[in-house]
Amino acid sequence: MSTPHIPEAEVADRPVGHEGGKVEITERPAWAGTTAQAAAVLVGTLALLILGPALIAWGSVIPLVVGILAIIVAAVLIPMLRVISPGHTHVVQFFGRYLGTNRHTGLSLVPPLATSKKVSVRVRNFETNQIKVNDLGGNPIMIGAIIVWQVADTAKATFSVEDVEEFIHSQAESALRHVATSHPYDGGTAHLPSLSGSTDLVSRELAEEVAARVKIAGLEILEARISALSYAPEIAQAMLQRQQAGAIVDARETIVDGAVSMVESALAELEKKQIVELDPERRAAMVSNLLVVLCSDTNAQPVINTGSLYT
Repeated sequence: MSTPHIPEAEVADRPVGHEGGKVEITERPAWAGTTAQAAAVLVGTLALLILGPALIAWGSVIPLVVGILAIIVAAVLIPMLRVISPGHTHVVQFFGRYLGTNRHTGLSLVPPLATSKKVSVRVRNFETNQIKVNDLGGNPIMIGAIIVWQVADTAKATFSVEDVEEFIHSQAESALRHVATSHPYDGGTAHLPSLSGSTDLVSRELAEEVAARVKIAGLEILEARISALSYAPEIAQAMLQRQQAGAIVDARETIVDGAVSMVESALAELEKKQIVELDPERRAAMVSNLLVVLCSDTNAQPVINTGSLYT
C-alpha cells in the first residue's frame, strides 16, 4: 500500500513532535516468588554449592558429573534471588524484553536469566537554579522553585527518557520560565494573579505545568513552591524607589481623606453649637489652617494674631 501524499504546506503547519513519544510502555507487575519460595531457593542453592565441590572431590565419574551439574544449577539460581528495600523497585527484563516491575520488598525471585534495574520510588525534591526572566510587564526578575516529585510509572521512567534526573530538572526550569513570563511581578488582578501577591495560585499553576511536561517519563509532581523571587539587580533599586513612592502616595491620600473628614466635622460642630459665626472668608481661613495642621509632616508652630482677621 502506497503512502498517501501530504502537501508540503500541511506538513509545515504541523507542530514539532505531533506524533508523540516513540516509546509506548506502561508499568505492569512482574512475576516474583514469595519470601518463602525465595528462602527455599536460597537454602537449596547453598546446599548445591556445598554438595557440588564435595562430589567433584569424590573422584568418580558419576559424582563428578553430578557435582558439576549442581554447581551449574546453583549458578543459575543465585541470580534469581533479589533483595528489595522499601521505597525501591526492580524493573525486570529478559534479553531486552520488559517483563514487569517487582515491587515486592524483602527477599524475592525473578525468572531465570532475567536482569533487573533498581528504580527508586521514594519522594525526592530539588531546587531549581535562580533564573533571570522577564515578567508579563517586561521587568527582569530572578525566580527559583522547589519541586517535590516521585516516580509513579517505573517502566516509563526507565525506557521513555534517557536520564530521569536530568529530564525533570530541565523541564522544571522550562515550566518555571513559562509561568514567570505569564504573570506580572506585582499588581495582579483576580483573573491574572501576580507572582508576589498570589504565591499559592502561581505555585499550583507551576505544579500543573511541570506535571504535564514530565508525564511522558512516568513522574508525579507532589508539590511545587516558589523559593526565590526578586527583581533583577539592575532594576532592584529603581523598583524599590517606585514602591516607596507608591506607598507615600497611598499614605498621603489616606491622610488627606482623614483631614478633610475632620475639618468637615469641626465646622459642622461649630455651626451646630453656634460657638462662632463664620463668613465665607473666615471659613476658608479656618479650613486652610486645619488642613495645614493635620496634613503637615512636622508639628505646627502657632502664630498669635494680635490684630483682626483681615489685617
